[in-house]
Amino acid sequence: MSPENHDLNAVLERTAHRIDDAIEQHHAQLDIGEIGRVRSIGHGVATVLGLPGVQAEELVRFRGGLLGLAFNLDRKELGVVLLGKQGRIAAGSPVYRTGRVYDVPVGEQLIGRMIDATGKALDGQGSIGSQERMPVERQAPMIMERKPVSIPLQTGLIVIDALLPLGRGQRELILGDRQTGKTAIAIDAIINQRGRDVLCIYCAIGQRETSIARVRDDLTEHDAMSYTIIVVASDSAPPGLRFLAPYSATSIAEYFREQGRDVLIVYDDLTRHARAYRELSLLLRRPPGREAYPGDIFYIHSRLLERSAQLSDRLGGGSITALPIVETQEENISAYIPTNLISITDGQIYCSRETFEKGMLPAVDVGESVSRVGGQAQLDVYQRLVGRLRLSYAQLEDLEDLVRFGTRLDEETQQRLERGRRIRQALQQRQFQPMPVVEQIAVLIAVTEGMLDTVPVEELERYLAQIRKSVREQQGHLINRVRQGHEMNQEEYQELRQVVEASISIEEQ
Repeated sequence: MSPENHDLNAVLERTAHRIDDAIEQHHAQLDIGEIGRVRSIGHGVATVLGLPGVQAEELVRFRGGLLGLAFNLDRKELGVVLLGKQGRIAAGSPVYRTGRVYDVPVGEQLIGRMIDATGKALDGQGSIGSQERMPVERQAPMIMERKPVSIPLQTGLIVIDALLPLGRGQRELILGDRQTGKTAIAIDAIINQRGRDVLCIYCAIGQRETSIARVRDDLTEHDAMSYTIIVVASDSAPPGLRFLAPYSATSIAEYFREQGRDVLIVYDDLTRHARAYRELSLLLRRPPGREAYPGDIFYIHSRLLERSAQLSDRLGGGSITALPIVETQEENISAYIPTNLISITDGQIYCSRETFEKGMLPAVDVGESVSRVGGQAQLDVYQRLVGRLRLSYAQLEDLEDLVRFGTRLDEETQQRLERGRRIRQALQQRQFQPMPVVEQIAVLIAVTEGMLDTVPVEELERYLAQIRKSVREQQGHLINRVRQGHEMNQEEYQELRQVVEASISIEEQ
């Protein structure tokens, strides 16, 4: 035998011994699992055969790693909501159980980032480094775990802080027709939280990507992204992600609330969220109800908004304040989805098309708006002025109707009319210009006590600007005290009133 053949036989013999050793040492373990098959697939949903042990809202995995949510548990088939683009999935493709529910990453790493409903980064700043995750479906706090709403949440908008006050832990609906400034109110409320130790979450549901980019640019320009998280499910996202986006955002908010922090969350908007749920339900052949919405449309919004609350001191005292937005058609606030949400929330801010077209911004219709619990959290200093403010504002429209019909008014009625017009003008405010509490009080003192009754309406803005400037220059210490949560005492109130009178005198000269 040649040396080459001898070496080859030796190598083959050693290899055979290694194979025999590996076979002897190998202990086979059976892995029992369930595998289903795709029966049919549509726009954002799939019908699956098999998987008899799957549980409600359990995640299942398709070929290529695509995840789906078990939505319908029928006797013979499974209705699955796809959480991404369907890709190469077709009838007959295998489906596997994961044994876990849908969850999202949470943690400090999310602050300042823009993510989708799955927690994937969308801002080009790299992946989210958080390792901690929380399920998107969680039980709302029980009654005994909650604390009454008692701490104000300032929006920086004088018409809301004075007449429709919000408290931390409240749920206040913002509703109105398209392009009436609903999102602008929510964005101003977020911008006003700068320096107030309130974390903000903006959840965009079914919005155009250009609109979402504009919101992000506005928040960045006004230095609000440093305490804000944006959760996005744009109009191009699958309906499953549009449905889950507000639940993902709420779980992120609950993580921070359980750390004892205060959170403001904006849902923009729940009309599109309801439409996404209707789309999924019709595709999965659930029985339609009123306006083709499924029968549990009220439940999906109530279980979402009930998670916003102020926790008791025993649980850390954190809070989630919710500002859900809903769109109306032709100012019809008695439509199905708006009335559902009005009954769930603690009040509503109604943006009127007529007020918006008159150029009075924010276009809040005070008569149609209400805050059911915020007054309990309003600073006491507002209470001295709000009574007269409401009365003058309520009388204004009636008096204007009388004038429109040519009715002659006596001197006292004419004075009330003029004061009401000045109050309405004082409640107007440009976007991205939140007003601190002390400046709001100064403006309210000037208009409710008649200090500006002789000032022409067209010059009122100049006078109010001078009042605010004088307050900033002379009452900086008071602004800081009130910002830290201190009440304004009688001595400070009188001092502020003197500053208002002096600034008006200077402007008249």
